[in-house]
Amino acid sequence: MKNISKCRGCQSDRIVSFFDLGDQPLANKLIPDIRANESKFPLALYWCPQCQLVQLGYTVEPEELFSQYIWVTATSSTAKEYAEIFCNTVLQHADLKNDSYVMEIASNDGTFLKPFINKGLNVLGVDPARNIVEKAISNGIPTKCAFFSEITATEVVSDRGEPQVIFARNVLPHVANTHSFLSGIRKCMSMDTLLIIEVHYAKIILEELHYDSIYHEHLCYFSLQSLKNLLDLYGIHLYHLEKSPISGGSIVCLARLTQLQESSSLLQYVEQEEQCQTNSLESWKKFSENAHKHKDLFIDLLNNEVKNGKRIVGYGASARSSTMLNFCNITKNQIQLIADQNPMKHDLLTPGTNIPIQSPETVFSSHPDIVVILAWNFLEEICQYLYHTLHFDGKIFIPLPYPPKLLAIREVIHE
Repeated sequence: MKNISKCRGCQSDRIVSFFDLGDQPLANKLIPDIRANESKFPLALYWCPQCQLVQLGYTVEPEELFSQYIWVTATSSTAKEYAEIFCNTVLQHADLKNDSYVMEIASNDGTFLKPFINKGLNVLGVDPARNIVEKAISNGIPTKCAFFSEITATEVVSDRGEPQVIFARNVLPHVANTHSFLSGIRKCMSMDTLLIIEVHYAKIILEELHYDSIYHEHLCYFSLQSLKNLLDLYGIHLYHLEKSPISGGSIVCLARLTQLQESSSLLQYVEQEEQCQTNSLESWKKFSENAHKHKDLFIDLLNNEVKNGKRIVGYGASARSSTMLNFCNITKNQIQLIADQNPMKHDLLTPGTNIPIQSPETVFSSHPDIVVILAWNFLEEICQYLYHTLHFDGKIFIPLPYPPKLLAIREVIHE
């Protein structure tokens, strides 16, 4: 673990701490039993007055976080559906030639490359998690197992030439060596290359209180302005922006080495950030205050239902749920079990809070009264599954966006 002293973006040494979530375990480090030794690391947010980048003040070694991974993109039907939309968006902005190829950085199991293959295009994935890379290759997705950097970029260009499209979805915030990563992207770009970067949008994190998206893998929390400031250092120019449903609200930013006219969509986002003071320290201090208010309210609501004899389970042993459960000190006395569709998580315990994770079928065979939707960013998808497949007709607890809500599931599903 490393304590940073300079901004991850502009290298300013004047970064300011504003939100301490305490020492927490690694969000994706599920444990086999309560006897397992767990390491905990500081989790605190800082703000840079020079480039307005919100960031973690500590770095856990990337090898410890990503060399083995348990999030598989194809687990989410929302992600699979969006992959088709994303592919069509790319093809609207890039006239791909027969001898060119599309490269995804942090390609996971290749879900987002699959639509390009289905259209007869060449692809290459790059991802550091060997277990996930093996899954991608077995599914017919050419994938290089590596952390993306200047060295990796040199190897890729030497082997395949410059890609005509590069996309990096929700990976730039994860990168410990931001500048080696962006230098590598720059090395892979020709004047014809389209670069697409998707990030969980800081303005939405701020306004909807997505504090559960803060964990050790997410080192940076980008607004449009802080992302522009960073890319400008590499002569990479943003010219268009679109919305994405992933992570509860992300932005998809299109860029080239050529400086194109900025789209009305991008200019609108710039203006909105200025009006809402998205990039000010005072706004983020208020975010910290509201997170502590949410913690108190969340605990009180859960404890009240437990006192009333309600059996409560959770759905979605996501990384973001780990932050919330640990920040709020939730245990299996409040949430007895957590259901998750990913078999890699079954029969393990949540980090720090030791709540058992089982298959949805196993969890719902016990007929719970209330389900806490921990993966609330997939609320609609999960509720449809609970109601139509698992025949759950009780109440659901939606912890975020703020304030938390307790509703009958029929109030949420849309027939």
